[in-house]
Amino acid sequence: MTTQVERIRLAIIGCGRFARFFVPLFKAHPAVEKVWVCDLIRERAEEYSRQFGVDIMDSFEAALGSDRVNAVAIFTQRFKHGPMVIEALKAGKHVYSAVPCAIDIDDIRAIEKLVRETRLTYSMGETGFYRGPAVFCREEYAKGTFGRFTYGEAHYNHDIRNMEESFRSSGGEDWRKYAGIPPLYYPTHSTSMVLSAMPGVYAKKAVALGYARSPRTDIFGRDGQNLYDNPFANTAMLLELSNGGIARISENRCVGWKAPETYISQFYGDNGGYEFSVARHSLATWRPDDPHKVVMKDVTRLLQPEEVYSRITGDYEAAIQEIADGAGFYSACPIQPVDRLPEAFRGMANGHNGTHHFLVDDFCRACQTGKLSPTNIWQVARWNIPGLMAHQSAMEGGRVLDVIDLGDPPADWDVLDWKK
Repeated sequence: MTTQVERIRLAIIGCGRFARFFVPLFKAHPAVEKVWVCDLIRERAEEYSRQFGVDIMDSFEAALGSDRVNAVAIFTQRFKHGPMVIEALKAGKHVYSAVPCAIDIDDIRAIEKLVRETRLTYSMGETGFYRGPAVFCREEYAKGTFGRFTYGEAHYNHDIRNMEESFRSSGGEDWRKYAGIPPLYYPTHSTSMVLSAMPGVYAKKAVALGYARSPRTDIFGRDGQNLYDNPFANTAMLLELSNGGIARISENRCVGWKAPETYISQFYGDNGGYEFSVARHSLATWRPDDPHKVVMKDVTRLLQPEEVYSRITGDYEAAIQEIADGAGFYSACPIQPVDRLPEAFRGMANGHNGTHHFLVDDFCRACQTGKLSPTNIWQVARWNIPGLMAHQSAMEGGRVLDVIDLGDPPADWDVLDWKK
């Protein structure tokens, strides 16, 4: 059975602060014939319609029931993603979903089952897969530079003070109840960067501890402050991986650190290691002529946009402040394979360190070819489920849990080559 489409007719669901990055890209992609926008608040959809020159779809239900629409892109609140994706797949639509996949393991199971049965495209908008450090570690791991993986760390530091506007926009007067979502319900920016470097590797066991002394007692707590009975502003988990390595993942919402928000800080094998600190990226390998010493190589030029790299090598103190203020957020770095992107995207606004163009293009290519997106449901489940289980571990004081794994994609379903 094939479900590939010649031309994509896409309804974008949710006209909040984030979707505006993507409407122009979907509209410009050569595979897309038509774009609609939809929001529960009509005025938001009308503002998008004026700004981007697109038509309005009256409701999510109308989009699912329309023969004109063959795909939807979901940019709603995090807890709504899972149920809405399920509805869309049942309606026969290809689905692009913002992160996370879902906050309920049963929803992730249901999505996997539907994708397997229908062969529809499901692609999650995970920026971490395409970020420079993840690309670098993936390429060097494939070359054998690291040897056998031993240990890695990744973090998503996003203080609640920098998220309030987003939650207010979507949650209204009740925004605090949504803002208290457990940090590990949103783990994929971190888990994807470590796990995607090693194809086929997944978490087998998880254990976590949470920080329950946030000064934001109006948001985090167990007395009705939020919808999740969640006391933790920060949570860190340890994962035992299927290749025997260990990964530490930290999701922090009460932290004196703004940027970089998402990164691999360490990725080690028994033969080599990668480290990142604020702006500098380093690769170490054992010296072939002296097994007690390493060759330390600065690989920053590959992993920072040129305009950022030129500042780092000049006034470093000013450069790192610029990075903290957002420098490089909209730009790709040399290691990212931008030459494979549609010509129509050249010069268009980007985001999350040059990853938005890749996310849109791979969803569209998957719809057209019938191949799996690199951020398909089987890959995504391995990034999302460990966090959901680790939150439960933290709530139980750090109990070690066996991680549910949904396995590999069907053997007869090829995955798009992310490099070309």
